[in-house]
Amino acid sequence: MPPSTLSRRSFLTLSAMLPWAFSVRASTSIPLGLELYSVRDELKNDPEGTVRAVAQMGYQGVEFYAPYFEWSENQTKQMRKLLDDLGMRCFSTHNDSSYLSAENVNRARDMNLIMGSKYVVMASANPKPGLDAWKAVADSLNFAADRLESSGLKVGYHNHQPEFARIGNQRPIEILAKNTKPSVMLQLDVGTCLEAGSDPAAWIRANPGRIRSLHLKDWSPEPAKGYTVLFGEGAADWKNIFKAAEGRGGVEYYLLEQEGSRFSELETARRCLQSFRLIRPA
Repeated sequence: MPPSTLSRRSFLTLSAMLPWAFSVRASTSIPLGLELYSVRDELKNDPEGTVRAVAQMGYQGVEFYAPYFEWSENQTKQMRKLLDDLGMRCFSTHNDSSYLSAENVNRARDMNLIMGSKYVVMASANPKPGLDAWKAVADSLNFAADRLESSGLKVGYHNHQPEFARIGNQRPIEILAKNTKPSVMLQLDVGTCLEAGSDPAAWIRANPGRIRSLHLKDWSPEPAKGYTVLFGEGAADWKNIFKAAEGRGGVEYYLLEQEGSRFSELETARRCLQSFRLIRPA
């Protein structure tokens, strides 16, 4: 569908309102949200009902993923109103790399301003082989950051396994960290970091102030389990990860994420929240 464009007056009003500014808080007040990919089938069938269900569980916010980009301006405003009515926040959005291109970045800006997001996160990249290609990804993140920061929005990057796999004597994630502006958030996906054989807590400590959100996805080395384990059932050393995130990482919010489990999507989200509260009590 063609992009909808905000009027200048609406744009300036949203920019002025934007938004709830995150700050480094006492660890007990760091909010917890749900990456809505965890409930993707429910979200597709009933977006508003799913967000209501997530709020009723006790999640404080959400992260919408790529399909949000196809919403109309009116749909986006309706979702923002629902979030406000529920007392929830859209912490960030996950975006295809093309959404941060010169062609699409203004639409991403407009939609995220309406939603009240702070971070526009590139969900993944699939560059050509070689470290130079990862430098090009870093350049694209810097470009988007330059275009969005005047509106009060910030850019982030979300890792998968390839970013932690060595190419020669370097890892792509290190290329991204070194070659992006300090304002670019390095959103750590714990599960994929673990599967790649890396230490999430060590990565956080090595990049102070850059790990401003984490996907709390667990992972088991048992082939039959993998990512189907619930939060707290896998190999992640969550207490050490939380200590690093809240000590040096600069974490502003956490996001539980699940790729699927032995339970329904909503029951999975509920059980993961229960486990989080046991492992990291408020």
